[in-house]
Amino acid sequence: MSTSYQQIIYHIVFCTKKRQKTLSLEHSHELYNYIWGIVKNKKAKLYRINGMEEHLHLLTNLPSSMSLSAFVRDIKSFSSAWLNQNPNFPKFKGWSANYAAFTYAYRDRRMIANYIKKQREHHKKQRLEHEVKQIFLEQGMVLDERFFLS
Repeated sequence: MSTSYQQIIYHIVFCTKKRQKTLSLEHSHELYNYIWGIVKNKKAKLYRINGMEEHLHLLTNLPSSMSLSAFVRDIKSFSSAWLNQNPNFPKFKGWSANYAAFTYAYRDRRMIANYIKKQREHHKKQRLEHEVKQIFLEQGMVLDERFFLS
C-alpha cells in the first residue's frame, strides 16, 4: 500500500486583465464565496481570500494529485465565466494570464492569512506593484515587470 503525504501552503496572487479595477469591493464576498466553492470542489482548503479591485490573494493548499497551474487555471476559468454573467461585476473583462504563487510552512499560515485579511487596510498605504515586489524580494525571487502588463 502506497501513501503520499504533503502539506504545502500556497499564497497565490493574480490580477485582473491589464490590472483594471473591475472587481466590485461591495460585492466581493460573492466572488470569494464562489471561489471558495471551486477550491472545495477541488478537494483543497481555502485558508483565506481577499483582494482589491484589480487583484486577489488566496491562501490555500491543494491535493497531491493536482498541479498548481491546473488549480489556478480552473479557479480563473470558472470564476471568469461566473463574473461575466454576474450583474454585480459589469466591468470585469477577464483575468491576467499571469499569477504568482509562493510556498509557506504550515506554521506560517496564520501570519499569511492575517496579511491577506488586511488587504484593504494595507492598500491604503501601498500600491500593488510595491506589494508584489516586496513579496518577491522576501522569497528571494526576481520579478519580471511584465507580470503587471498582461
